[in-house]
Amino acid sequence: MTSKKHRIAIILGSKSDMDVAGQVTDALDEFGENYDLVMISAHRDPEKLDDYINKSNALIFIAIAGLSAALPGTIAARTDKPVIGVPVGKKLGGLDALLSIVQMPSGVPVACVGIDNGENAAHLAMRILRIVEECMGSVD
Repeated sequence: MTSKKHRIAIILGSKSDMDVAGQVTDALDEFGENYDLVMISAHRDPEKLDDYINKSNALIFIAIAGLSAALPGTIAARTDKPVIGVPVGKKLGGLDALLSIVQMPSGVPVACVGIDNGENAAHLAMRILRIVEECMGSVD
């Protein structure tokens, strides 16, 4: 489900991450939550990524990436909005991606869920949105 009005943006680094993205979208569909799903590589298309981040009305970014997994950190370096990283197990059992996501420098926070666990990223995003709604009322 892609919508012009969404609170969550899901960005995957490549087509090979689509299975994990499907976990996120399936869970968000169950919640009835609108989202935007795009494929943008932090390495191959940094200008497109910058443009997307700057124009997005999303409140939360979910970034799915394997190998060097630079995507979540790149997004976090360009926004003050929450970023949830989902490491994908492509090589080394996904530990390379996991460590790339959690070892961010001070001031560039990225939340991280388990390897190949897109469903938990959706649940975490929904918990964040619930807190915002409780504090501020409905956010659209």
